[in-house]
Amino acid sequence: MATSASIETPSGKTTATENFPVGSWLLPAPLRPYIATFYALARATDDIADNPNLSPEEKLVCLDGFDAVLTGKSGDDSRYVKSARLKQSLAEIGVTTDHSRNLISAFKQDAVKLRYRDWDDLMDYCNRSAAPVGRFLLDLHGESSDGYETSDALCNALQVINHLQDCKDDYLTLDRVYIPGNWLAESGTTVAALGDTHASRELRTVLDRCLDGVEELLVTSRTLPGHLKSRRLAMESAVIYRIAVRLTRLLRRNDPVAGRVALSPFSFFLCGVEGVSSVLFNR
Repeated sequence: MATSASIETPSGKTTATENFPVGSWLLPAPLRPYIATFYALARATDDIADNPNLSPEEKLVCLDGFDAVLTGKSGDDSRYVKSARLKQSLAEIGVTTDHSRNLISAFKQDAVKLRYRDWDDLMDYCNRSAAPVGRFLLDLHGESSDGYETSDALCNALQVINHLQDCKDDYLTLDRVYIPGNWLAESGTTVAALGDTHASRELRTVLDRCLDGVEELLVTSRTLPGHLKSRRLAMESAVIYRIAVRLTRLLRRNDPVAGRVALSPFSFFLCGVEGVSSVLFNR
């Protein structure tokens, strides 16, 4: 039998490389192992989808294997140990496998879909590639599903921000473009502009249009922390909201085609202080 190493293709990315704190000290210590198990499968399957050395067919076979073990359609298999661990973890806490399965669905789409028709097409992807993370955290903390809408908006905003940060690398490495094709066409440019040394005026118009969409999502998500019962989760979401706001402003001022746009450690720290303080002093 093959080992798990023959299925997984680690990218080297960890929770420390994410735009937002994953399972940070802000969240209750007893819940962090469950978050780590959820993230481990998400990271493993995302890495497979993003591996430029695998064919689309190979990626789909691997991802189907993770899904089959997670749902019990396939018996335990050492190649998919992270699915088996998550299946057990979710059973312990009474959380559905749907969130993880939606992530896998999105990563399977990544294996075969390289372009997005319009904003709605992109949001459909984000609803499966990003929103499930927030929904899992809400369920894990015993929050109401009424919070899904604002949580989805925050997660989807972060996803689009990440797409813009990585727009050049995604295009050159994977030939994958998450920028709405109809907006590119309306601005008189093509995906080839992502390979230039800097964003053209036409491409900059499209990037700003994407940021307009992000800001609309952030307006929707702004009330999320105030509606959460868990103070710790409220602090975490408030921090993440501020990270998204700062990154949006940075992407307005800087060119992600010329170089990756990211927060400095100090800016990240400030988001933490501001987010935690907003919850502590407003409750």
